[in-house]
Amino acid sequence: METTEFQELVWRKGRELYRDMPWRQTDDPYKIMISELMLQQTQVERVIPKFNECITLYPDVYSLASAPLADVLTLWNGLGYNRRAKFLHDSAVKIVTDFDGHVPSSLETLVSLPGIGPNTAAAILAYGFNQPVGFIETNIRTVYFKHYFEDSHTVTDAQLREVVGQTVDHEHPRQWFWALMDYGAYLKKQGSAQNDKSAHYKKQPPLQGSVREVRGQILRALTKADMTTKDLRDDVVADDRFDGALEALIQENMVTMTHDVLHLTK
Repeated sequence: METTEFQELVWRKGRELYRDMPWRQTDDPYKIMISELMLQQTQVERVIPKFNECITLYPDVYSLASAPLADVLTLWNGLGYNRRAKFLHDSAVKIVTDFDGHVPSSLETLVSLPGIGPNTAAAILAYGFNQPVGFIETNIRTVYFKHYFEDSHTVTDAQLREVVGQTVDHEHPRQWFWALMDYGAYLKKQGSAQNDKSAHYKKQPPLQGSVREVRGQILRALTKADMTTKDLRDDVVADDRFDGALEALIQENMVTMTHDVLHLTK
C-alpha cells in the first residue's frame, strides 16, 4: 500500500472511530507518562478511573515523588502488574532528583527511567512532546499486520518499526497515533488482531491461581502494615506459591526484610 493512501485511510478511520480519553485532553508529559505506564497490559476502561484518581491525588511529579510507595500501590490496586506502580513512583523520584522535575524529552534519557522501555518512551515523546517517533503497541501491530503484512507468517517488531517510521505523519504525530490506536482497537473487535503473527507475542496467563495473584496479595497486605514472614504467610496464602512470589518481590526491591520483618521498600 502506498504511504499516502495508507495515511488517508488511517485519518479517515481515526475520525470515524475517535475515542475520548482523559489523557488525550492534556499534553503534559508527566500525565502522559502516568497513562502509558497504566495502560501497559491493562484495558482502557480499567485505567480511566485510576488515571483520574492519580492525577487528582498527584497533580505534578513532585507530589507523586513525595508520596509513600504504599499509597501509590493502594491507588494501583485493580490494575495488576504492581511493579508498574513502583516503576512510576521511582521514575517520579528520579525526574525530581536528576531532571529538575521535568520529564525528559529524548528517547535515550527516557529509557533510563525505571520501567520505561523504548516503546513506552517513544509513546511519551509522541503524545507528550508531539515528536514523530514510531512505537509498537498491540493496536498498532493490528493495523500494520492488516495493511502491510497480510501474507506474512512471522513479523518482528524491528520490521514493524521500520514501516511505522516510514508512514508516520510528521506534522501531526500525536493525533496520528490516536488514529492508529483507535483504528487498531476497532480491527481487534472485528477479529482482525492476528497477534500470532508477531514474533514477540505472548498470551498473558490468567491471574487467578497464578504467582502474580499472590504477589498482589502480599503487596496489598504490606501497604497496611509491616509483617513477619510467618504472619504474612498465614494471612495471605499458605501454599507453595507464596515463597516464589515473596522471593521475586524481594529480588525486585519491592519488598525489604529488616530484622525478620517485611516491609515495602522505601
